[in-house]
Amino acid sequence: MAKHEHGKMDIEVQEKTFAGFVRASAYVAGAAILLIVFIGLVNG
Repeated sequence: MAKHEHGKMDIEVQEKTFAGFVRASAYVAGAAILLIVFIGLVNG
């Protein structure tokens, strides 16, 4: 087995995946907030 060297692994793909997850989560959260506000205005 190769000796592990801390900080040498290429994590570019994982960083891009996480950034996409954060972006998608922000869009979903924003849409949910807008939906709640819309429902509140329609029923108010």
